[in-house]
Amino acid sequence: MFDPREKISLFIDGANLYATAKSLGFDIDYRKLLTAFQGRGYLLRAYYYTALIEDQEYSSIRPLIDWLDYNGYRVVTKPAKEFTDSGGRRKIKGNMDIELAVDAMEQSETVDHLVIFSGDGDFKSLVAALQRRGRKVSVVSTLATQPSMIADCLRRQADNFIDLASLKSEIGRAESDKPQARQPRMEEEEEYDFNH
Repeated sequence: MFDPREKISLFIDGANLYATAKSLGFDIDYRKLLTAFQGRGYLLRAYYYTALIEDQEYSSIRPLIDWLDYNGYRVVTKPAKEFTDSGGRRKIKGNMDIELAVDAMEQSETVDHLVIFSGDGDFKSLVAALQRRGRKVSVVSTLATQPSMIADCLRRQADNFIDLASLKSEIGRAESDKPQARQPRMEEEEEYDFNH
């Protein structure tokens, strides 16, 4: 699946990875995640994408974002939009798909293997475009939940599918570790529509 001579870049859809790990009942240790992929090849870049609520005095994800930024990740953020749905519930919308796709296409000029941490079927076209450029693409999500967290079309398009559940012992945070900030769930247009 991985060749130790490959240059690798990671593209983490923060809200999607958070939801997937939570559905599997564990938290990601982001230091271990970097170490795990450094052992699979030459890790050139690790990107983490998330939307932030700008007007909040304190955001629970801010400590995580700051830690990632100082510890080897390229953090890409943009302001989330807050709105009230037809039922009067407060919702937050923050889609980072375009930012991730643009960075992946740019990195495809340099790296051999791109690893996308998302199950979002919207990334099928991105994966196909990267493959046409001669790049290998792995997708990390899970089939271990009901319903599964990965769109079937994305899983079929990828060169490799890595079930996040199989990485739990390698990148999961130990129970004794101090809790890191939690990724808020973003209500995105199609973020969790895993069936297309």
